[in-house]
Amino acid sequence: MNKSYNIALIPGDGTGPEVVREGRKVLDAAASKYGFGLNFTEFDFGGDRYLRTGEVLPESATEQLKKFDSIFLGAIGHPDVKPGILEKGILLKLRFELDQYINLRPVRLYPGVATPLKDKGPEHIDYVVVRENSGDVYTGSGGVMMKGTPDEVAMQNMVYSRMQVDRCLRYAFDYTRKRNKRKTLALCGKTNVLTYVFDLWERAFHEIGQAEYPDIKREYYHVDATCMWMIKNPEWFDVIVTTNMFGDIITDLGAITQGGMGIAAGGNINPLGVSMFEPIGGSAPKYTGLNVINPLAAIACGGMMLEHLGEEKAARAVENAIMDVTANKLKDLGAGKMGYSTTEVGDLVAERV
Repeated sequence: MNKSYNIALIPGDGTGPEVVREGRKVLDAAASKYGFGLNFTEFDFGGDRYLRTGEVLPESATEQLKKFDSIFLGAIGHPDVKPGILEKGILLKLRFELDQYINLRPVRLYPGVATPLKDKGPEHIDYVVVRENSGDVYTGSGGVMMKGTPDEVAMQNMVYSRMQVDRCLRYAFDYTRKRNKRKTLALCGKTNVLTYVFDLWERAFHEIGQAEYPDIKREYYHVDATCMWMIKNPEWFDVIVTTNMFGDIITDLGAITQGGMGIAAGGNINPLGVSMFEPIGGSAPKYTGLNVINPLAAIACGGMMLEHLGEEKAARAVENAIMDVTANKLKDLGAGKMGYSTTEVGDLVAERV
């Protein structure tokens, strides 16, 4: 055994434990084949724990999680908990306190997977969105005055520092260079309206690109144009870098073009600390316990985690196994429509790894 990694496992809510189970199954298969160890420690953070204890996240959680090499998350969201409590109290809190300042979202259409885009195939949909994950309106800067009156005022501010912008851009340039495909990084913004914030982003983008990454081609797109081209000509994109809010929106658009939430994977990255990997589809509570939910997004997250940990051969094996299964086995990606149970899909991928 060459190396061993300590992984914090947060199955979470709804179907989260079911997809995490299959993700772990595939991760164990990859670790066994490629000669490294994975030591999992499970945490019960989520809706059931909150309903039982009244505590969203223990005060010690962040310090505990900092001791791990990575975090593997199933889903957060419980039908008996008011929306926002768990999402802000667990997901956003961990992202901010662990300084996971990059949200990495591959948009890749696997063979055999249907896309709603006419005449587009896997050769057209293969790009990555680098979403800044620590700033913007998500920080809660703002407030409410005269709430409940006819004169109520609500403010939520888009706030960025040069440090936040620079480190996100450098990560995106580095990722584009490592990806080594079209070697093109596109900044997605709104310079014609959000003139203060995107003046900062655009200046930093060109200053850093010109001085440090002359081998990377730079492009700029307004966010509305980006949405149009993601549908009309997704093959134009290599890597897109954008703000927290715009990234949140365009990555869900990207997810539906790659086959839907059942296959969309994401990583919350701290390049110098602990990162967290999660499927994008949410907890899907109505399917809980039915063993019909698609686990491929969680399995793909596991592959992303392995790549981040430096186990690139194992990561490629996971992705190749997923592509073999989508091309040759699954009828559909929808819950209960795959032709296989959640467990069986996990078995198919693990066998191919």
